[in-house]
Amino acid sequence: MTVDIRVIRAGQMYRYYLRETVVGDGRRPARTSLRAAQEQAGVPAGRWMGRGLAAIGLSPGEEVTEVQLRNLFGERGRHPYADRIEADRLAAGASPAEAYRAGALGRRVTVTGVDFVFRPQPSIYLLWAFGDEETRLAIEAAHEYAIVRVLEWIEDEVAVIRYSTDGNYRVRPPGGLVAACFRHYEARSGRPLLHDHVLLSVKGQRLDGKWGSIHTTALHENTVAASALCNELVAAEVCEELGLATEPRTVTEGRRPVMEIAGVPHELIRWTSRRSDQIATCLAELEHEYVTAVDDDGEPKFLPVVSERARAKLNQIAARKTRPPKKGKARSLGQLRADWKASAIRTSGVPADVISSLLEYARAAAAVIRARVAAVVDIALAAVDVTATVFVMNNGGRFHRRHLLAEARRHLALVLRGRRRDPGLDDQVVAAAISAHCLDISEPTTVRGLEAGYRLYTVRWALSDLPARRRSPAASDPERRSLADSGEPPAPRPPGQDAGEWEVPRIPLQYDRAVLAGAVVREQLRATTATVVRGRAYDVVAHQQAAMPEQLLAPEPADPEHDDQEDKPGRREALDLTALRALRDSRTDVEALDLTAERLRHLQDAFTAAADRAHTTMDRYTRRDDAETPHPAHGDDQQAHRPHEPGPHRGRESGH
Repeated sequence: MTVDIRVIRAGQMYRYYLRETVVGDGRRPARTSLRAAQEQAGVPAGRWMGRGLAAIGLSPGEEVTEVQLRNLFGERGRHPYADRIEADRLAAGASPAEAYRAGALGRRVTVTGVDFVFRPQPSIYLLWAFGDEETRLAIEAAHEYAIVRVLEWIEDEVAVIRYSTDGNYRVRPPGGLVAACFRHYEARSGRPLLHDHVLLSVKGQRLDGKWGSIHTTALHENTVAASALCNELVAAEVCEELGLATEPRTVTEGRRPVMEIAGVPHELIRWTSRRSDQIATCLAELEHEYVTAVDDDGEPKFLPVVSERARAKLNQIAARKTRPPKKGKARSLGQLRADWKASAIRTSGVPADVISSLLEYARAAAAVIRARVAAVVDIALAAVDVTATVFVMNNGGRFHRRHLLAEARRHLALVLRGRRRDPGLDDQVVAAAISAHCLDISEPTTVRGLEAGYRLYTVRWALSDLPARRRSPAASDPERRSLADSGEPPAPRPPGQDAGEWEVPRIPLQYDRAVLAGAVVREQLRATTATVVRGRAYDVVAHQQAAMPEQLLAPEPADPEHDDQEDKPGRREALDLTALRALRDSRTDVEALDLTAERLRHLQDAFTAAADRAHTTMDRYTRRDDAETPHPAHGDDQQAHRPHEPGPHRGRESGH
């Protein structure tokens, strides 16, 4: 994810943001003005942005002052010029209470805003760090454009002001929102990390002129969709301006591939991920402690496998435990870029000529991709992919429109490979998915439940169509179970072993099952390619060709004169499996060159066997001794292990 969100509280503005965040995550010296501290830290001054600035007398791009930040975010939501307004009212003869109310924007609030952190993909900020001045400015312009577009989408489609006694009435802020943007250049580890902190105020003006508060829950719920939009926009702008293209890369086995700039070496991306390595090492230790933890009676505290929800919580703990201190001496951007290049040449393992000519390598890779991969977006088939993925990745198979929208944006980024698209294409894919493949199961009991964004959906397909729910005969054969599937809790780690030298049983990640579910539904549609939907036929081949790595496209015949030979299985036979395997087993398009059709045909059996082993482990553990009282188990993990069958709605869905 490239957009993170964090709540800003009134006291937090003084303790953290005014002392550290607004000066580039450094340490602001005592009795130093904000602008002087920013100059010492080598970061630009903050800028105001948002369509709501006109209502409070500010202009887009205007410099953010310390007094304005204190009033709007630190004084429980007052006007940025509250001090001036209050002084003018007192001079006009108003009482202190009246003057104070004149400088307030509605009611006082504790949560004064949210902090959105926007950062591009690693391959993009590597080009920004190692490229020339023209490349740096082009990437920064694309980054700023994506932030503005995402903020506009939040203003138009996400932000709502709650009012009335119970907050049942909601209205979009017609005048827009107010935000302060601060640019940072490096991560805590000292490696390059172009990112912006956008402090979004919760204050918004209604049509009647009164000020209300933005519902922050809606902002949290749509963070993934905002992240997908930001990724897509910044990659498209960078690729179009610099002549580049994107490719899918698998960062973590079993998880969704990310779209990176083609031609940027993976080893160079690993060079920037020092924090990720530290977190992974700590996470391995925490996972082993999790599966071997026992209570006072010697009974296991948790299930003997690490669920996806438990893994996410342990990852947060690992991130906090390995968090380094703030950076030391401030350096200018020019000095930072010179130091980054020297460090990458010395420690990354990538040749110096590749780092110095990174843009040229990326352009050469983009020329191959754009020549061989067509930008074909089939809305009907895109709706199938999006619906199948969202259905599997949401617990219970229940989801909202925002889940479909986020997945549609990811799908378009995969298909278009860095090309720009029409602004409303993601909404068209979502509309096709809802109308053709989704069933509205909402039972609204509140005004909120009647809103289109909170309608609850599931799919129209039968559950038996999805292999993630099928149990193979091999999994039920006790003689074929391995020792890892015996259902017994893992033995304690032998002394002297480091992290990674023991195997921790884990539940198969949901994205594995989601990819397979989409492939199964597409295979059903491929069998009936003559079927016309909405006036035209499914173009399966063109759709899959656009979504797959270019090296996996079937090569042209070497000798077209020998066309009397026996036909071999063509593109229509193995296309889906090839694209599917490429997304699962390759980190880059180049690494997928050695794939063979024979190896790919076992993909479905491998996925099904992995799911069966996990279910067998859990079943044997729960039935280990029926006479004993069941040992305590964590409630969140129990819920994560429930089958994906339709059931009562249990609040906010996870999985996105």
